[in-house]
Amino acid sequence: MNRRLLLTGLASTLALGGCLRPDYRTAYLDATGTGSIGGQYPLAAGDRLRVIVFGQDNLSNLYAVDGAGRIIMPLIGPVRVGGDTTLQAARAIEGRLRNGYVREPHVTVEIEVYRPFFILGEVTTSGQYPYVNGMTVETAVAIAAGFGPRAARDYAVVTRESPNGLVSGIVPMTYPVRPGDTIVIKERWF
Repeated sequence: MNRRLLLTGLASTLALGGCLRPDYRTAYLDATGTGSIGGQYPLAAGDRLRVIVFGQDNLSNLYAVDGAGRIIMPLIGPVRVGGDTTLQAARAIEGRLRNGYVREPHVTVEIEVYRPFFILGEVTTSGQYPYVNGMTVETAVAIAAGFGPRAARDYAVVTRESPNGLVSGIVPMTYPVRPGDTIVIKERWF
């Protein structure tokens, strides 16, 4: 009798163990920045910028950040903006324009379109989607047409680029998403 009780308890523990979610591990992701995109957002490939040079309509335009982290502007050519904020990018463009092209350049840089995020795993339509400011993992799942039938609905794995390389963490569904993040919705056991 004691042996049967022990085996039953062990089997139920193992069966219910598959239903538990893993502990959230967000410390490394939090260090890269969370929440809405603000002035500290680092520009990278896939971002599209609106550059306004006051008084120079022929230089004001939309520019895409290429894979090398540069934009190509008339007169001054390639300008490295990857890793910079919009304010730093504006100062870099002003510095290049000041070298013989425009006497007192005043430049504003705005982000027209953020780089996309990616969602994989147990969602209806996985893939690449445009980023929306202020989104969470939950809204990213909604954009991907909802959960698949075997999806773990209480956590996800988010991978994010940081200055030290890629960082991953297990996060709740209310965790903020940033441009360029990759979200993986895991399969549940039961």
